[in-house]
Amino acid sequence: MDVIKSLFWVGLIVLVLGIASVFVPIPHRENQGIKAGDFKIGIETEQRERVSPVISAALILGGAGLIIAGGRRRGA
Repeated sequence: MDVIKSLFWVGLIVLVLGIASVFVPIPHRENQGIKAGDFKIGIETEQRERVSPVISAALILGGAGLIIAGGRRRGA
């Protein structure tokens, strides 16, 4: 019974992560430059990238499927 209950909770977490991946961009920082001894010349760039919609949809559908599977077996 514990495995079925954990299946529901894992599905809920995956569903929330899938919904969050649609709205929240992931920041990515990159340093480019030259360093010689104590002297340093460079620039830091920051980009915000969103997760592919296909991956977001897969997370949402997978999470919903796990919730349904965990809920059906728990209620039976």
